[in-house]
Amino acid sequence: MYQNYKIVINTAAGRRRYIQYLIPYIVSCNIVDRYDIWVNTHNGADIEFFKQIAKKFPVIHLVWQPDKLVNGNKSINAFYKNCVEEKTIYFKLDDDIVWMEPHLIEKMVKFRVDNPQYFLVSPLVINNSLSTYLLQVEKKLKLDKYYDASCSHPVLWKSGYFAKELHLWFIENYLKKHLWEKLYVGKKEMGMTRFSINSILWFGDEMRKFSGIVPGDDEEFLSCIYPTRQGISNAWNGDAIAAHFAFFTQREQLDKWHILEKYGEICKQEFMANKDLYDYYNEIQKSIRDIQIHQEELLQRPSPYRSIPIKKSLRQRVKECLPKSVQELLLIRYDLKRTGGFIIE
Repeated sequence: MYQNYKIVINTAAGRRRYIQYLIPYIVSCNIVDRYDIWVNTHNGADIEFFKQIAKKFPVIHLVWQPDKLVNGNKSINAFYKNCVEEKTIYFKLDDDIVWMEPHLIEKMVKFRVDNPQYFLVSPLVINNSLSTYLLQVEKKLKLDKYYDASCSHPVLWKSGYFAKELHLWFIENYLKKHLWEKLYVGKKEMGMTRFSINSILWFGDEMRKFSGIVPGDDEEFLSCIYPTRQGISNAWNGDAIAAHFAFFTQREQLDKWHILEKYGEICKQEFMANKDLYDYYNEIQKSIRDIQIHQEELLQRPSPYRSIPIKKSLRQRVKECLPKSVQELLLIRYDLKRTGGFIIE
């Protein structure tokens, strides 16, 4: 609870390899009343992991897809129907938020209460196109040229090579040195534009006005369509920082550079400095190891959901027929025109 508001964290989940680093931050936070994990996957090993941690931590509540249908991001919108409780603040975190500054949850909840005029509020998110834009225009991050403000920017959102540089820049210059506060940019208002909703807070009372019915793409509706219709803005608390691992366009390159493992080691070191956090982390790692041992069997379990066959685009089908070496060249076609990196300092 915070100032008579119930605090509910939620995560649309399906990937234990990421969420293992997020869970300790949430279950250790004293103001969190409930952590709703939205089970949005067919993967039997991940589902078993969620079941195990829900038994270990009473604050965790598993929420099953209301329509009994899982179709990647397209089936997330149905979960918002359960996010309409009165006097409740919801804090949605992507399952691949792999680091957050100390007390970020408390800081963001306070910001939410202190700024009720906005529909959504978000911290500054490392590896979020518009957050990167803010770092650029506030001269916290010097890039090789000016990149405009776009949610799906071909570099700031799409490029795995840029994401690799950005994460390493943040890890080496700020995270390892505990200097992330130097990146603070203050409160920034936004409106009539889409942004990636990696980390957002809203009031249940506001979501209740439309019964949590989110048509189509939840990101487009929540970040852009609804607030524009209502004539209200969203805002960043640029004095609170979290790190988001990857968009699907970036994941292959980031895995090659072992970026997730770098964050995992940093989280482990931070957790070790706090006995409660480290105890939570160890319990989660026990489940990770148990799932790994039984993974082959777990992956054979039938899904609790219906599924929709994935229709691959012609471009995807053609790409899969190409040799790996050619696929790699296609991935780096933008960078082949360059003489240096994206980040200057």
